[in-house]
Amino acid sequence: MTETVIITDVGPRDGLQNQPKVLSPAERLRLIEALVAARLPAVEIGSFVSPKAVPAMANTDQIAAGLPAANTHFSALISNMRGYEQARAAGIQSLNIPVAASNTMNEKNIRMDNQQAIALTTEIIARAKTDDVAIIPYIATAWECPFEGPVKAQTVRAMTRTFLQAGATAVVIADTIGAANPAQVKSLYAALISEHGTGQLGAHFHDTRGFGVANATAAFEVGVRRFDASIAGLGGCPFAPGASGNVATEDLVLLFEQMGIATGIDLRKLVAAAELAADLTASNAGGNALGWLRSQRDKGLL
Repeated sequence: MTETVIITDVGPRDGLQNQPKVLSPAERLRLIEALVAARLPAVEIGSFVSPKAVPAMANTDQIAAGLPAANTHFSALISNMRGYEQARAAGIQSLNIPVAASNTMNEKNIRMDNQQAIALTTEIIARAKTDDVAIIPYIATAWECPFEGPVKAQTVRAMTRTFLQAGATAVVIADTIGAANPAQVKSLYAALISEHGTGQLGAHFHDTRGFGVANATAAFEVGVRRFDASIAGLGGCPFAPGASGNVATEDLVLLFEQMGIATGIDLRKLVAAAELAADLTASNAGGNALGWLRSQRDKGLL
């Protein structure tokens, strides 16, 4: 059987939250529709957070109401119980919650220390069980924090264990500032997989140092099969200095497809989505492979 991976496009949330140009709900829906047309199996549509803190994510309830009918798994990000309630009211049944592995990042991002953030996350997981809602904690700054420096692997392992034992649907390990290298990625995931297996672990890489695709390859080699990426490489955390764009969806899809690993994604339509993302954000966005992919499309080879 052909190996497969599941790629979640986080562009409509992580990709847009730090862009200078704030898109309207209609524009955000156009981007989501383009990703659905490209057959993305999963899309993070936005976040239910304070619009004062993240203006680009205002009116995510309108996004939820306008989602196209599709065989696509839609999720959204929350940071507290209020966001959970808003997302539930909007009908979103799969929610992601960020919890940094470093105190300072949690304080900057969600105004809590580690102990408070972990307690809140486990509380939301318990609540979600009764509501039949999937909760996926994202362990941010899993390799390095922009304020505190390198993060201990045992910290990430302990948090992963806590969340999975509490009943989290999965846990995503996030390289928020793109500081990890492939050797570090293999080391951490090998330890996590030896304890938990592969089914409940995901990977979220940023391309700050150009290692995004290399880190995804390293994670795949040790057993990870669920990856986040952002269309056209859009991204960056407004609360983490130095966090540039996520690894581009088009780069990751091209990598896996050329390795003979199925993604189920239409590369030709994905190029169109990347071009739309750049147009909507009025930026020079695009993954490293986008120029080559365009040339292949123009030659009728894609």
